[in-house]
Amino acid sequence: MLDGLKGAFKVSELRNKILFTLAMIFIFRLGTHVPVPGVDVAKFQELIGQGMLFGFFDVISGGAFKSFSVFAMSIVPYINASIIMQLLTVVIPHLEKLAKEGEEGRKKISQYTRYFTVVLAFLQAIGMSAVMGRSGTLHNPGFTSYVVIVITLTAGTALLMWIGEQITEYGIGNGISLLIFAGIVSRLPAGINNLIMQLQAGTINILSLLILVVIGALVIAAVVAVQEGQRRIPVQYAKRVVGRRVYGGQTTHLPLKVNQAGVIPVIFASSLLMFPAQIAQWFQGSAVADFFTRYFGWGTAAHTVAYALLIIGFTYFYTAVIMNPVDVAENIKKYGGFIPGIRPGRPTAEYIARVMNRITLAGAVFLALIAILPNFILLATRIPNIYFGGTALLIVVGVALDTMKQIESHLLMRSYQGFIK
Repeated sequence: MLDGLKGAFKVSELRNKILFTLAMIFIFRLGTHVPVPGVDVAKFQELIGQGMLFGFFDVISGGAFKSFSVFAMSIVPYINASIIMQLLTVVIPHLEKLAKEGEEGRKKISQYTRYFTVVLAFLQAIGMSAVMGRSGTLHNPGFTSYVVIVITLTAGTALLMWIGEQITEYGIGNGISLLIFAGIVSRLPAGINNLIMQLQAGTINILSLLILVVIGALVIAAVVAVQEGQRRIPVQYAKRVVGRRVYGGQTTHLPLKVNQAGVIPVIFASSLLMFPAQIAQWFQGSAVADFFTRYFGWGTAAHTVAYALLIIGFTYFYTAVIMNPVDVAENIKKYGGFIPGIRPGRPTAEYIARVMNRITLAGAVFLALIAILPNFILLATRIPNIYFGGTALLIVVGVALDTMKQIESHLLMRSYQGFIK
C-alpha cells in the first residue's frame, strides 16, 4: 500500500487527482467548524444528550452535528434520496427504462436524486429548526431565524453533495464514501482520548482496553478477508476461426465477490434507522416517542434485529442492482463462452444466480455481525459508547481498500501505456 502511494505521487495526473481529493476533504473539514447563526450550541448539546444514536451520527458527520455547523445534517439526505431512487427504479417503469439506457440514463437518474436530496434536506431542516425553536436552543426565535437555519442547513447538505460528486469525477475514489470516511477518521482521536480519560479515571481497566484493541485488529483482518474474498467460476471460450486467424480457446474465470455490495448496505441501513429514532428523541415526553425509545431505541434488541435484517436485505438488493446474472450469461454466450457442465443461456444465468445467492448470504451475515458488534463489545469490555466500533471500522477499511484499488488500477494503466509506447 505504501509503495502504491509513493508511486501515485510520481505520476502527475494521479498526483493531481489525490491533491484535488484532499482539497475537497479540507473544505469539508473546514465547514464542520462553521456554526449555523442564531443557535445556542451549548443548549443544543444538552438537548441531544450523549446517546449512542447521536454519538454515531456525530462520528459520520465528522463532529458537525454536535457543534451544529453548516454540515450538521451531513450527507444523510443524499443517502436517503439514493435509497428511495434505487427502490423506485425497480417499481417505476420510466426510471427502470432510464437505468437500462446506459450512461445518459444514469445521468438523468443522478439529476433526479440531486433534486430529491434538496427536498429531503429542506424538510429535515424545517423539522430540526422547529424542534430547536420549541426547546429554547435559538438565541432569537422568530421567522427570520427559522429561515436562516433552514436555508443554511439545506445549502450545507447541497454543498456536501456537490463536493462528493466532484471528488468522484475529478478526484480518486467514491466521493460520498470518502466524506463519510473523513468524518469517521477525524473523530477517532476524540474517541481514543475518551478511552484514555476513562482509563485514568478508573472507569475501565487495562484488560478491557486490551480486549478492545484485539477485537479491533481481528475485525480489520476479517473485513479485509471478506472484502477481498471471491468465488471464481471457470469459463471456457470456444475456438473461433476469423479469416486465417484462430481466436478464443482459453480458460478464464468469472470472479464473484463475497461482499459485492461493499459498505453501501451498512450506510443505507444506518441512515434509514437513524431518521425515526432522531425524530423520537426530539419529541420526548409523548407516549409514541417514549414507546419507540424504550423498545426500538439505539442498542435495544428490536433495533439490533431490525438493523441486521435491513443490512441483509440491502446487501441482496444492491447486489441485484449492480450485477444481473441474465446479462452476465448473455455476455458469456455472445463471446462464445460457457461454464463447463452448464448449458449456455438460461441455465447459466440460473447457476450464476444460485452461486450469487449463497455467497451474498455469507457476505450479508458478515456485514450484519460487524455492524452490531458494539453491543457485544459492551458486554465483553464494559466500555460504554463504542459507537466508533464495527460499523465505523467496516466503512473505514472498505473505503480505504476501494480507494487503493483505484489508485493501483491507475498505476497499472499507466504502466501498460508506457509499455505500449
